[in-house]
Amino acid sequence: MCANVFGVLKSLFGKPFDGGKRMDHGGPQQHPTEQQQQQPYHPQHPAMMRLYEVQREVASLGPQVCTFSGLQNDRDYKRLERELTRLQLEVDQVDTEGKQELQGARKRAAQEVEGLLRYLEENASHPSRQAIEQLSNQARQLVDERVVAPQRSGGAAEINDELVDALQEIILRLTQVKTEGRVPLRKARYRALTRICAVQDVVEGRTQQQTLSLPLSGDTHEAVHRINQVMVKVSVARGQLVALLMGLSGRDSCTHLSRMLTEMQVELDALDVSGNAAIRNYRKQVVEEINGLLKHLDLEVEGDDTRRYDLAQNNSIREIEAVRAHVSHLREGVVRHCDFGFRPKAELQSLLTHLDQVDTAKNPCIREARRRAVVEVQAIITFLDLREALARRQPGPHEHPSHRAVWLVLGSLSDLQAQVLGFDGKRADKSYMILEELLTKQLLTLDAVDPQGDDITKVARKQAVKFAQNILNYLDMKTDQWEY
Repeated sequence: MCANVFGVLKSLFGKPFDGGKRMDHGGPQQHPTEQQQQQPYHPQHPAMMRLYEVQREVASLGPQVCTFSGLQNDRDYKRLERELTRLQLEVDQVDTEGKQELQGARKRAAQEVEGLLRYLEENASHPSRQAIEQLSNQARQLVDERVVAPQRSGGAAEINDELVDALQEIILRLTQVKTEGRVPLRKARYRALTRICAVQDVVEGRTQQQTLSLPLSGDTHEAVHRINQVMVKVSVARGQLVALLMGLSGRDSCTHLSRMLTEMQVELDALDVSGNAAIRNYRKQVVEEINGLLKHLDLEVEGDDTRRYDLAQNNSIREIEAVRAHVSHLREGVVRHCDFGFRPKAELQSLLTHLDQVDTAKNPCIREARRRAVVEVQAIITFLDLREALARRQPGPHEHPSHRAVWLVLGSLSDLQAQVLGFDGKRADKSYMILEELLTKQLLTLDAVDPQGDDITKVARKQAVKFAQNILNYLDMKTDQWEY
């Protein structure tokens, strides 16, 4: 996975140094003397043995550098930087005795260590990594102000739809952070997303709990009082879990919280509900809420699972990509034969149904990938619908002039959408800027249309404006270089 990272690290994993027999590609080729050809440098030479030791240490540190997803002030970053700097100094101190073979081997070792140091620093200070941290801090501050701080001061958490929506906005912005395919950036984004999504899940669960007509009165049954006491503990544990997930807990740990929740389950299991169905259901709901909190306590392990943060290996993503490939084929046919009866609308509708059935596992990146695939399908369908409407249009002699003007714009938008569907470039391309300008002009033309009190024209103009905006949004989506 990191083979493309270290340009000169071909001997990083298990391939020994060649004792200087192979020259660097970037350096001049020097012909060894006849004596050197007859007496190749012995691999047991002390200098070469030390370089072998460095290579083994580099091979051990390499995978750690490849998957490190933190920042420069993290403890693991400082440890890796310290170890690599030490190796760099040791390589510099190897005495080559002026021998060409040893000089070449030392140079390659230095390049390997330098490559790891550079990769470590680039990812920890990458703009995308900073963006991930900034969004994480926004979520952390939001949760602290609304949930954690009020509970610590003995008050009630401010849990409402506004909080849920604010967290959803941060999640959406995180999914749009570019990772350039770098494993550390993918991992950092995934870890941030899993935590904020978990907090959102806990918060939404709390909102639902507040709407229940529970807890029951303690007079109903003696077991109810015990369940109510557990409910109070669950409420406290919920706040502790949110603090843990967002890095706002200085004392609590996942292990401690897990033990607390497990003890609550044991306490509930020991209760005698005497066959009372209402109390049994009440206890069941509390147990389910405890299980819901427990499932979020394994996020540390989950964040290290390559199959989770490397979504290229995800089955749902593969399914979405297969649909997108089919959509691309249909889109090419539509653009090529749009005036010759090529109308695969039924097939496109079936693809929408297929996408609706893709399991996103509540992963926001998978949800976004599916949403974008749906937009691609819908763009073709709306294009075909407009083409059919234009072909069927038979304006009467008494048609309102403003209504006719709107249809003229729709005809132009249809031609522009055909170009947008076939566009395969970047935002810096001249063709992109021309398309954007032409679409903007059509919006200005629609703004200048005066309905003159005609209700049909008002509706038509409103639909045309929405259609033009959708084309612009689709063009932006095609060129924003989003990645899962």
